[in-house]
Amino acid sequence: MGGFFGTIGRGLRKLVSFSGRDTLSQFWFYAGAVIAVTIAAMVALMGPMMTSSIAKMQRFAAEHPDQAEVRTGPGSYSISIHGNHPELMPDLTGLATGMSVISGIALVLLASAVARRLHDRGKGGYWGLPAAIFLVIGLVAMPRVFDDFAHGNGNPDMRLFGFMFLNNLLYLAALAVLVVQLVLDGTRGPNRFGDDPRR
Repeated sequence: MGGFFGTIGRGLRKLVSFSGRDTLSQFWFYAGAVIAVTIAAMVALMGPMMTSSIAKMQRFAAEHPDQAEVRTGPGSYSISIHGNHPELMPDLTGLATGMSVISGIALVLLASAVARRLHDRGKGGYWGLPAAIFLVIGLVAMPRVFDDFAHGNGNPDMRLFGFMFLNNLLYLAALAVLVVQLVLDGTRGPNRFGDDPRR
């Protein structure tokens, strides 16, 4: 376990070091920890919001049985609300903003490690830029999309939604290319980015 935590500490110490090389294990131990903390932070952000929304729906169903249907069964529970009741929805704009902030922090924590891992493959850090650029565009636009759906007049901006859909497809494609580069073995021996970190 000392090696795992040592690798995480090393990744944090080299947070602004975009030079040198990282092995597969150095990168993935650190990246795995960052990804796990990011997921935990998103769950912690969504949990109270969703719990509050479910509580509102339960109150609404109890107060307005003619507009709601509650179904329970072994291992299942559902509430169907009839009509348009935006007051029962969670604050999607706040959720999108919080998720954008958490994802932005994860991006900062991973950027130099991704560059060093790519260097070990003999690739420049710029291979990580397309995925990062599409992610940042999505993080900036996502709160606007959710705000538009949550507070719109029933006619959300479909051009913005279409742009986000296309951006997300391009992000996933760029991320897939990047992940392939991050999981392949590094070059043996020295390369233009430095000595072999396995020695």
